[in-house]
Amino acid sequence: MSSNVNADEPIRSLIPVRMDKMPWSRFHWMVILGLGTAWILDGLEVQLVANGGYETTLGMDAGDVGLTATVYLIGQVVGALVFGRLTDTLGRKKLFIITLAVYLIGSALAGFSMNVWWLWFFRFIAGMGIGGEYSAINSAIDELIPGKFRGRVDLAINGTYWFGAMLGAVGSSILLNTENFHQDLGWRIAFFIGPVLGLVIIYMRRHIPESPRWLVTHGRGEEAERIVSGIEEEVRAQGKQPQEFDEKTDGMWIKAREGLRPRQLAYVFFKMYPTRTLLAVTLMITQSFLYNAIFFTQSMVLQNFYGETAASAATYFLAFAFGNLAGPLLLGHFFDTIGRRKMIGGCYTLAALVLALSAVLFQAEMLTTLTHVGLWCISFFFASAGASAGYLTVSEIFPLEVRGQAISYVFAIAQLVGSFGPALFGALIGEGTERGPLFGGYLLASGIMLVGAVVAFIFGVDAEGKSLEEIAPPLSSYDEHGNETTRLPV
Repeated sequence: MSSNVNADEPIRSLIPVRMDKMPWSRFHWMVILGLGTAWILDGLEVQLVANGGYETTLGMDAGDVGLTATVYLIGQVVGALVFGRLTDTLGRKKLFIITLAVYLIGSALAGFSMNVWWLWFFRFIAGMGIGGEYSAINSAIDELIPGKFRGRVDLAINGTYWFGAMLGAVGSSILLNTENFHQDLGWRIAFFIGPVLGLVIIYMRRHIPESPRWLVTHGRGEEAERIVSGIEEEVRAQGKQPQEFDEKTDGMWIKAREGLRPRQLAYVFFKMYPTRTLLAVTLMITQSFLYNAIFFTQSMVLQNFYGETAASAATYFLAFAFGNLAGPLLLGHFFDTIGRRKMIGGCYTLAALVLALSAVLFQAEMLTTLTHVGLWCISFFFASAGASAGYLTVSEIFPLEVRGQAISYVFAIAQLVGSFGPALFGALIGEGTERGPLFGGYLLASGIMLVGAVVAFIFGVDAEGKSLEEIAPPLSSYDEHGNETTRLPV
């Protein structure tokens, strides 16, 4: 049968096309609810750390608090690199269960920290879990969602990071208020918000199957067939009819392949897809620098230049987060209709231009707190959609066998480069007596985003409406004559 992948010879399979053309069903909503919540947890975690509350209990100074965020980000990088490769070798399902469990343990135990060293250790563990989530979740979502809807679904899911940030801000405002909880108790409870949500999520994920596309390229065609047939039965039960396909014209020749050596990975990224690698790295680095630079210092800007208090600055953060959440939700549809290249390049360009405008008005002292935050909201309305599309791009333009690793490597590089943003902008803000240095920083961030826009326009991949296999054929695919489509070095 075409569903069985023989380990010795290639066979023809309809699994990829059946998954790509599947009518929308309750199964796909389950995927969104079960897997799409990873970014809510990340946004929640970052905001909880940013809001603090633990520094008094654990005897930490400002430098220690800043290092706590850095430790979490480093944990994300390590987790992405470790779990990214495992995602491609062990499967999507195992890893999106394991990484969530790692996060649950790390975040929950952070609430019991008795000194700063234990806090940093557990924050590192939580970061590893979230970093691993990025590769496992993005891979699974793209392989389970039909190509017609992949863009808008990916953008909406990535954008929910900001819902998590808003949830963290509201939760912290209640739990860190010493009128409600003792200062040694509120921050500890705050660290349990994520794990409580995570327990619900991990229960939902138990019902999400392994990616049939991954299974069929790893010699487990019968299992892939059972999963796809089950989804199709559910579709029929909802009054919809799955499309019929012809094995000879629509099937794909596939032979099981297990793992790639470092030399083969390098060949895929730098010989087969060099411009795609450039595109992926550029999009992720530019948005990471912008976000880390502005996100981690926006409260300092409002306090030092506009006389806001920490409490009032936190209120304005909710508006900032809302703009970031609205962008992917409202613009996501156009990434599937107008197209990836035009929308990504356009969003990066508009975000850069609005940020540059805010910089000029800031330097001229023509802004108030409200107008400056308003311009940030407009800029990041577009930047958030573009940044979310960056994750979408990385996960869909490389072959299935390296998808998880591609996401993890690019994410790690972007996080490392982006981590310099807060330190640079913090130095530019200084005591808030001179606007010139920060004006230059804003123009720098705008210029960096324009670089991302140019690269997107030139090297962007028109992936809208296409199957993953059409965008980047699996390395395990063969032509109709039984010849390898891709010859990797030994």
